[in-house]
Amino acid sequence: MSHLPVRLTIGQLAERSGVAHTTLRFYEERGLIRSERTSGNQRRYHRNVLRRLAFISAAQRVGLTLNQIRDALGALPDGRTPTTQDWARLSEDWRAELDTRIDALQRLRDRLTSCIGCGCLSLRSCGLHNKDDALAAYGPGAPLLKPAGEGGR
Repeated sequence: MSHLPVRLTIGQLAERSGVAHTTLRFYEERGLIRSERTSGNQRRYHRNVLRRLAFISAAQRVGLTLNQIRDALGALPDGRTPTTQDWARLSEDWRAELDTRIDALQRLRDRLTSCIGCGCLSLRSCGLHNKDDALAAYGPGAPLLKPAGEGGR
């Protein structure tokens, strides 16, 4: 027989999960977790919310937004708690997006290394500072805000 309560208070949930009270309320407002209310209007959480919080934490660590996480949790039948199989399926769905992010970060890292290597930090040609700057031909500053005749358009 379990000695744990069937329902957890927000304080018990915060203590067991390491998630702040304010974050728990925020997650509830965003539809990531659910509580029931007592007759005194106090929140009570099923213990399985602990697994949902672990899922949310893991998904955030890999860079997913709360909206993506909410959508994934919302796709589970009857709003149930994610299983190991759910995580495997969802992580496979997210793999392409994560690969794209990794590739972008690697390209950023490589450009940063070359920028530091050359030392120019040119505002006109630096691909990190202002990639694809269509207004670079008008010189530095805010050319659209300059009065006509002073290099503005």
